[in-house]
Amino acid sequence: MTVDPKPMYRDHLAALEREYATLLQQTGWDGVVIHSGTPLRKSVFDDQYWPLRPTPHFQHWLPLAQADCALLVTPGSRPVLYRNVAISFWEGKVAPESDHFWDSFDIVDVAGPEAVKDHVPAGRKLVFIGEDTTRAEMWGIPTEARNAETLAQQLDLLRSRKSDYELACIAEANRRASAGHEAVLAAFREGDYSELQLHLKYLEATQQDDPETPYKNIVALGDHAATLHHVDYGRAPHHGAQSLLIDAGATCNGYHSDITRTAVKGHTAAGEVFGALVSELEGLQREMCRRVRTGIHYQQLHNESHELLAGVLRSVGVGAASESELVETGVTRKFLPHGLGHSLGLQTHDVGCALVRPDENNPFLRNTSRIEVGQVFTIEPGCYFIGPLLDELRAGPNAAAVDWSLVAQLAPFGGVRIEDDLAVTDGEIRNFTREVL
Repeated sequence: MTVDPKPMYRDHLAALEREYATLLQQTGWDGVVIHSGTPLRKSVFDDQYWPLRPTPHFQHWLPLAQADCALLVTPGSRPVLYRNVAISFWEGKVAPESDHFWDSFDIVDVAGPEAVKDHVPAGRKLVFIGEDTTRAEMWGIPTEARNAETLAQQLDLLRSRKSDYELACIAEANRRASAGHEAVLAAFREGDYSELQLHLKYLEATQQDDPETPYKNIVALGDHAATLHHVDYGRAPHHGAQSLLIDAGATCNGYHSDITRTAVKGHTAAGEVFGALVSELEGLQREMCRRVRTGIHYQQLHNESHELLAGVLRSVGVGAASESELVETGVTRKFLPHGLGHSLGLQTHDVGCALVRPDENNPFLRNTSRIEVGQVFTIEPGCYFIGPLLDELRAGPNAAAVDWSLVAQLAPFGGVRIEDDLAVTDGEIRNFTREVL
C-alpha cells in the first residue's frame, strides 16, 4: 500500500470489537469462534485442492489466508488468534502481504485444528462462524450454534459498511488492477493477441497470480463478450475489426477490486456502430455514477439504467420502438440481463447488500439495499448480443421493437460492459476506479 495501514487498522479493529460486542449481546452469545477455512477439494475423485479462500468474517479481522486458524472474539477481552503451525512438506504457508496486524491479537500456536479444542473456553455460549462445520463439531460447538442465522446475517450486514482501513485497501486494489487494464488495452490496440496472451499480460502487469486475483479474469474478444463470465480463453490471435471486453480486478489485504472496460478497433461499418455503442454505454455508466446518493434504493438506480439503455438502443439504431415501450415490454432486459452492480469488499459479490429479494423483473440484481454511508459497490451497465435471449425476443410479441439486421451485424462484437467501484463516504461519492484509470 502507498499509505501506512497501521493507524487505520487499529481504528478498524476497535470498531469491530464494539460492533461484535453489541451484536453478540443482542443475539445472546458469549462469544464467537471464526474459522479461517479449509481448502476445498477440486473433485471427489481427486486429491488436489483449490487455494484457500478464507472465510470473509475471519479476514474482516485480519488479512491472513492460512487454513485451519481460528479467531476467538469475546466482548471485554483481547481477541485470540489460534494460529495453525502444523508443518506440511507438500505446501508452504501463504505469507500475508503486510505485518501490520500481528500485535493486535493474543496469538496461540496450535499444531493442527484438533489442538484448538484444548483452548476453546468451556462453559461459554459460543457461536461458530465458518464454512467447514466439521471443525465446529471437533471443537465441541453444538449444531444450533454453527453459523447461527440471526448473527451471521448481521455480520454480513456489518461488512457492507466499510471503515477507512477497508476503503484504503479497496483503493489500492483498484490501483493495482489499473496497471493490468492499461497493459491489456494497450496490447489490444497495438497488436493481434489471443485471449490467453492478454490474460497473462494482465497478471504480469499486476504482479498477482491467478489465486490472488479476486475472480478468474474475464478476457473476451469478439462474440465471446456475449458470455458474461467468459473464462475459457481462446489461444488463437484475432485479426481485423474486433472488440475486447476485460473484466478483471486485484486484491489488497484480502479486499477486492472489480473493473470492466470495453474497447473496439478496426474500421468497418459495423465496427463504427459498435464503437458508438461503446461510447454511449460509457456515457450511460458515468451518468449512473452521478446519480448515486444516500437514501435511495439501489434498485431504483438499476431501473433507471434501463430507461437510459432504451435511449442508447434507439440512438445506435438497434431499438425500433419508443424508449418507454422498450423498457415496459422487457426488451432492454434482453440486452442487459444482469444487475447494475453489487456490493464489494472481501468478496467480489459481497452479500451484505442483498438481504432483501429484488423485484420479480430484476431476478439477478445483487444489491437491493438502501444506499448508506460506508457502502462500496459497483456500477456496471452493459449491452450484449446474447443469442438465446435474443432468440426469445425475436420469437415473441415484441420482435418488431428491434432492428434485427443491425443486431446481426453487431453480434460478432459480443457486447459492452463498463464497470467502476464506488464508495459512499460522508458528503461525497468516491469513484476508486476513475481515480486511477
